[in-house]
Amino acid sequence: MTSPNRRGPEIARGLAARLDERGGLTVERIDGDPDPTADGTLALTVVRPGEDGDALVAEGYVQPDRVRLEFTAVPDVVAEAATDAGLRVRPKAVRPPRTLAFVEDADEVSSAADVVAAVAGC
Repeated sequence: MTSPNRRGPEIARGLAARLDERGGLTVERIDGDPDPTADGTLALTVVRPGEDGDALVAEGYVQPDRVRLEFTAVPDVVAEAATDAGLRVRPKAVRPPRTLAFVEDADEVSSAADVVAAVAGC
């Protein structure tokens, strides 16, 4: 059984590996072994390369028992795709608005990667 203090970093590593397999996305790993915090430690960013430069799709923050994905674009698409994938979702009231999706188990990594890819395709 994985300790709750290590589950978040393990999920982050699995998510980064799964996203690396997706064409059209660039994953920057900020820290290969992030130290989880209650507020979340930035562990990865996902961008979609484009002619006008890279567009930020999501940031992944590691908490002790999960990864919090903060999506920066198309909040309605994120909310629908993440809900359909069975992830817990909530809006973040900032400017510009963000949508949060929580990856709380290694079994949700594939679903979370699908959500990121769907959002990147918009």
